[in-house]
Amino acid sequence: MAAPVLVDQDGTRWRDGKRYMWLTALIPPVLPIVSFGLWHRTGSGLPWWLTVVFVFGLLPLLDATTPKDPVAAPEWARPALDADRYYRWCTFLYLPLTGICLVLGCWAWVHGDLSVVERVAVVGALGTVTGIGINTAHELGHKRDRLERILSKVMLAATAYGHFYVEHNRGHHVRVATPADPASARLGESFWRFWPRTVIGSLRSAWDLEARRLRLRGRSPWSVRNEVLTSWAYTVVLFGALAGVFGPSVLVFLVLQAVVGFSLLEAVNYVEHYGLARQRTATGRYEKVDPRHSWNSDDVISNLALYHLPRHSDHHANPTVRYQSLRSFSSAPQLPTGYGTMILVSLVPRFWFQVMDPRVVAHYEGDVTRANVDPRRLTELVARFGGAGPADAGAAAAPRGVPAGHSPSGTGSG
Repeated sequence: MAAPVLVDQDGTRWRDGKRYMWLTALIPPVLPIVSFGLWHRTGSGLPWWLTVVFVFGLLPLLDATTPKDPVAAPEWARPALDADRYYRWCTFLYLPLTGICLVLGCWAWVHGDLSVVERVAVVGALGTVTGIGINTAHELGHKRDRLERILSKVMLAATAYGHFYVEHNRGHHVRVATPADPASARLGESFWRFWPRTVIGSLRSAWDLEARRLRLRGRSPWSVRNEVLTSWAYTVVLFGALAGVFGPSVLVFLVLQAVVGFSLLEAVNYVEHYGLARQRTATGRYEKVDPRHSWNSDDVISNLALYHLPRHSDHHANPTVRYQSLRSFSSAPQLPTGYGTMILVSLVPRFWFQVMDPRVVAHYEGDVTRANVDPRRLTELVARFGGAGPADAGAAAAPRGVPAGHSPSGTGSG
């Protein structure tokens, strides 16, 4: 079945060639269901590794062997794409599939007589699914539709990360690529130093943002109007219901997979803004967020698997734009490969620094001091790379680029 053809007023035609490929984003929550069936049928615990192998093995391999895809929908086609509810159902379906995965994972944990290695596999599989599910919640949580916002909170319940709904939208998007943002990794900061800083800092930030909002309205933070508390309530209900059905021992599994899930999110956060900084303007304020402040990736497989999350530059420049309409900008710094590979690289600091530090410095034309630098390593990094580039600090306010693969006439195919 071919994708619908969109026609502009001047007769220009365009079709979303990836329309039905977005369903591949549902493969991760399907795999644990398949794993459960194979394990139940054969008695072997090996199938529980399918999800981890697919996400961190097959997807990186496909990214490495598939051509880049910078092509985006023409500007005139974006309203029609955004109005097409098919794309919303591609995200909605992730939620019930995750629910099925959690129930099957709980059953296997309690009744499956699993070995330690098999329990690790089950936690890894479910944590990967719920971690990627945070990306689905991220897509839904940015929208104005009330149903999508509610579904976003429900999806976050599985990882006990409901405060992300507040912190990401009202904290991260405001402070991104500045030292004040706990979700923006600093040049020279390893993932293992970033993890506690972002986990604790994001939680604290979410609470402060919501408490401030309520106090400005003359209300106590300790109320049902507090979106952090109501989001956490979804987790209490979910975990409580599963513990009621499977017994309290299942809470160990639920907590472990939640830690894996939100750690996967924070690894993605680490990759997305590592070392990038917004410069101060003459007024002392930070410059407006634009594509130069997020790492971009045009690896087609990662983009399909994550609802265009790797086109992160356009997302930060235009947060409410739906995933199917996001563009790739020529001015955005580019990751060397897709998210799956970059997450694995981030876990090995020495390798990560070798791959990414030179790219950050090159982005700032050799001037380390223009990057978002870990203060503990500033002297070392300046000595290694230099603290003055060929352009002055005003170069950071250069004009935005045009979308890559996007012709002025708005024609093309995706």
